[in-house]
Amino acid sequence: MSVLSVRVPDDLAARFDVAAESVGGRSALLFRLVDGAAVAASAAPPTARLVRNARRLMVRLAVPEAAHVTRESAAFGMPPATWVAALVRRHATGKPRFARPDELALIAIQVELRRIGVNVNQIARALNTAVMEGRVLDLELAYLDDLRAEMRGHMEGLREAFAGNLTYWEDAP
Repeated sequence: MSVLSVRVPDDLAARFDVAAESVGGRSALLFRLVDGAAVAASAAPPTARLVRNARRLMVRLAVPEAAHVTRESAAFGMPPATWVAALVRRHATGKPRFARPDELALIAIQVELRRIGVNVNQIARALNTAVMEGRVLDLELAYLDDLRAEMRGHMEGLREAFAGNLTYWEDAP
């Protein structure tokens, strides 16, 4: 018989124990969960199993190099092995790698820029269909030019973020 083991935080284990009391305890509830998952998996049509095409690489570093990896990975917000893998991936593929908080920030910026683009399109459509006096139209066009300049600034900020990331992963002394 196989034994499955999982580590969970103490508060989660305490809540699980409360839920498991009514069904006979931890083992009984875990058995039901595992059995239910196995039944659901066997009822589902077979799918191609994802095979991760990765290799483990063990590297020995001298103390100063290990300290450097530890400092850099901590500053970048990732585990040392992930940082080293990102460094190798950048040199092998040329693709940038961002720390998770930076990725989330860039995604949020992209979403906001899309929303602004939709608003700019609505403004342009309204200006094209509106009948306005010359002075009012000039004022609206000036607002649109200000918005365009602000958008350019944000786009330049994104370009700088990507360029900074690429520069970070380049060869360093």
